[in-house]
Amino acid sequence: MRILRVVMIIGVLLGALFAGADRLAVNYAENRLAEKIQAQRGLAGSSEVDIHGFPFLTQALSHDLDRVDLKLRGVEVMADGRKTRLAELDASFRGVKLDGDYGGGTAARAEGSGLISYADLTTASQTGATVSYGGAPGKVRVTVAVDVFGRTLNRSVVSTVTLVDAEGGKGGKIVRVRADEVPGEGIPGLERLVRKRTDFDRGLDSGLPTGLQLTALTTDDAGLHLTLGGTNVVLAGS
Repeated sequence: MRILRVVMIIGVLLGALFAGADRLAVNYAENRLAEKIQAQRGLAGSSEVDIHGFPFLTQALSHDLDRVDLKLRGVEVMADGRKTRLAELDASFRGVKLDGDYGGGTAARAEGSGLISYADLTTASQTGATVSYGGAPGKVRVTVAVDVFGRTLNRSVVSTVTLVDAEGGKGGKIVRVRADEVPGEGIPGLERLVRKRTDFDRGLDSGLPTGLQLTALTTDDAGLHLTLGGTNVVLAGS
C-alpha cells in the first residue's frame, strides 16, 4: 500500500513537471512567433499569439498544430504603396503545418475579422476628406472642401462602401468608396471636383498574411468591419 502511494505521488509530481514544462514551451513559442510575424511584415503596433491544444510538445514534435490565434492591435499594413492602419485584426488558423526549423508554418484554413476606425479611414483616403458613419450598414459620410471659382465650398455626401475585385487581373479585393449622389447645384464641374475628393479605392490584401483575403465588409458606429478568410494561409515563414 505504501509503495502504491509513493508511485502515485511520483506520478503526480512528474505530471506536474511535464505540464509546467509544456506551458513554458508553448509560452516561448507564442512569443517568438508573435515577434517573427511582426518583424517579417514590418508591422507597427502589437501582436499576440495563442497556441491551442495540450500537450504542445507532442504537437510540436509532429510539426502539426491544431489551432493558432493571432491578435494584432494598432498595426499598419502596406498595400499599393500606401499605409493603412488597422485598429484590430483577429485571425484563427486551423491545421497549421510547421516548417522544418519551426520558423513558421502554413494553415490549411483561416478566418478572421478586422476593424478600421473612421479616423484611420480618413487618413487612408489621402484626399483631405473626413469620413464618418453614414447611418446604415455599408454607408459612410464623406465631408470635403473644394475650391470653385475662388470660393471654398464644404460638401458632405453619403457614400457606399463595397468590396470589389482588384483591377488588372492581380486577384484579391479592394475597398471602394463611392458617393451615392453629389448635387451639382447648377455649378459647372462641381460634381467632378467633389468626387475627386470623396471617391477612393484602397487595397488591403497585400498587407495581410499571404492567403488571407477580404471576403466581406460592413460599417457601424465603430468603423469599417472586415471579414477575412482563406486556405493555405502563411502564418509566418522561415
